[in-house]
Amino acid sequence: MTGLEISLIAFALMLLAIFLRVPIGAAMAITGFCGTWVVLGHPNAVLGQLKALTYDTFSNYSLSIVPLFLLMGQFATKSGMSSDLFRAAADWVGHRRGGMAVAAVGACAGFGAVCGSSLATASTMGQVALPEMRKYGYSNALSTGVLAAGGTLGILIPPSVILVIYAIITEQNIVKMFQAALIPGILAAIGYMATVWIYVWRNPSSAQPAPRVPWSRRFRTLLRIWPVVTIFLLVIGGIYAGIFTPTEGAAVGAVSTGAYGIATGGITRAAFLDCILSTASSSAMIFFIIFGAQLFNTFLAFTQTPQLVADWVTGQGFAPLVVLSAMLFFYLVFGCVMDSLSMILLTIPVFFPIIEALDFGMSPEETAIWFGILALIVVEVGLITPPVGMNLFIIHSMARDVPMTQTYRGVAPFVLSDLIRVVVLVGFPGITLFLVRLGAG
Repeated sequence: MTGLEISLIAFALMLLAIFLRVPIGAAMAITGFCGTWVVLGHPNAVLGQLKALTYDTFSNYSLSIVPLFLLMGQFATKSGMSSDLFRAAADWVGHRRGGMAVAAVGACAGFGAVCGSSLATASTMGQVALPEMRKYGYSNALSTGVLAAGGTLGILIPPSVILVIYAIITEQNIVKMFQAALIPGILAAIGYMATVWIYVWRNPSSAQPAPRVPWSRRFRTLLRIWPVVTIFLLVIGGIYAGIFTPTEGAAVGAVSTGAYGIATGGITRAAFLDCILSTASSSAMIFFIIFGAQLFNTFLAFTQTPQLVADWVTGQGFAPLVVLSAMLFFYLVFGCVMDSLSMILLTIPVFFPIIEALDFGMSPEETAIWFGILALIVVEVGLITPPVGMNLFIIHSMARDVPMTQTYRGVAPFVLSDLIRVVVLVGFPGITLFLVRLGAG
């Protein structure tokens, strides 16, 4: 049996284990261990390799950024920033038809800039914005759909843990990945806002305008979001300007967000301890998935599967955009049933060598950055794609009286907006790479 055949069988068994609800990290680790055992023929060789792999994986200094950004997100969630963001946005545009939904998108974008998690953004903003939209007669479909879609902004707008991990495993510059993600993230927010206006224009009864508030109140609530703006500019601006390394920026962001929460009373002693424990739990889960992926990828390396697949694809003479489209479709489908981190860790070792071998008319670094942003966007679309998008279930848990079919209808226009954005970014890579090229001079 060839190495390629062994890897294909192992991949099928791993997917079966995942669908049977075996934790993804455990499924990848077990498959990688057993597969390497089969290839090397002796368990002692696997155990010896396992010792070196564990040290090499977790001694990577860049991984320290992960718990720091997670802690920053936990502090942001507990500190009440989400409520201030939504209130400010609602005061400015809530009096327009559909304005509350637009405010929810803007608040999700702002909160994502200090949170970095799609699920946390959807959950936190759902608690704040959903009651307000229902108060003003927004339809169940629109209110749940816009919050599920807005949650995906949490992972795309920097800082993003997934982008950090992608940069590490593909040996790319983290700062450049953050630069590349900013414009697509802004385009996503603008696209969602435009989708709300179109939705309300076609269905006027789906949203009622809120009362107009005085200008004095608008400026008061606007001033209350200065901490979010300051922290974002401090962290991302400092990283872009070269004042901080990404790890130092993450530390500054965590300390700043925590200090704000403590100063405003949003983070009590119990809440602080909860943030620490939640960060530790999430970090352990992510690191375990990373370890399982490394073990599985080492097995693939022994079978030479990535190189064989890359050689086969390039030998067929397929157009680069055809190959890229097939990969993005794969991400879109499997993103519905797997989380974004697992999808990236599972597929990049196979897909990335193929992308490197294809000619997209850009430098290898630009191609790697462009592909990483596209992959992240499409995986995130899976979070709101029926029937099993994870964001949909988070919002449904907060609005159990809303049938899932209504949420599916409400989120469909936002999925279409995402797909249009993907097509634009595929067709015009310069949009994604604009800030990267600008920074390079």
